[in-house]
Amino acid sequence: MLDAFSALSRGTRLVYGRGLRRYVFVPIAINLLVYGVMLQQVLARFGGWLDTWMAFVPGWLDWLSWLIWPLFVISLVVIVFFTFTLVTHLIAAPFYGFLAAKVEAVVTGRPPLDDRGLLKAGIDALVRELVKLVYILPRMALLFVVSWIPGVNIVAPFLWLAFSAWIMAITYLDYPMDNNKVSFSDMRRRLAARWWPTLTYGGWVTLITWLPLANLFLLPGAVAAAVLMWERHYRQPGEE
Repeated sequence: MLDAFSALSRGTRLVYGRGLRRYVFVPIAINLLVYGVMLQQVLARFGGWLDTWMAFVPGWLDWLSWLIWPLFVISLVVIVFFTFTLVTHLIAAPFYGFLAAKVEAVVTGRPPLDDRGLLKAGIDALVRELVKLVYILPRMALLFVVSWIPGVNIVAPFLWLAFSAWIMAITYLDYPMDNNKVSFSDMRRRLAARWWPTLTYGGWVTLITWLPLANLFLLPGAVAAAVLMWERHYRQPGEE
């Protein structure tokens, strides 16, 4: 049984091995650039965002301020990093899709079913990312609203963490599935049917995204791990 951690460990070794490492440098450079710009903006605005958020705490909850304040900080940090991840994946998607195809060829000895040319595959990858955003953003907005409801927002950090794990699974496991002509709706069904490997994989990837700078070099390994998970858990939707 291939578990999520083993897949990530093996995937990271794969992408930095001979024959594949040259495909990881462009997405790393893109992520470095985007993270640098966005981090500068967050550092300048984080205090104001936190003050605004805390202003919505009702007076009758003042006695819980020792708990609410750190939970708000955690929620805000999760939202910020989640936004970072969405932006960087939107930009790097064509390169990650290409990397996933190369990993699949190395792992299985055969290319994915995708017979699109490089240009069309890149354009379709961007369209697929927009489809993901259409799925993600309304749910993210709803969770954001829940995070502002007094009393309910105490559990918001835990909801954000679970949501992040699901979305990270969708984001990365979709690369090999898209390469093998699995529709977005079918992909979600396959992930839900095997919810435990899906959420554990997504949880580990979420943790990776929280490692400053190291995440930029580990995320290509998550792409390779997605290919390994696809082969073991999701290629045959009727089998476990």
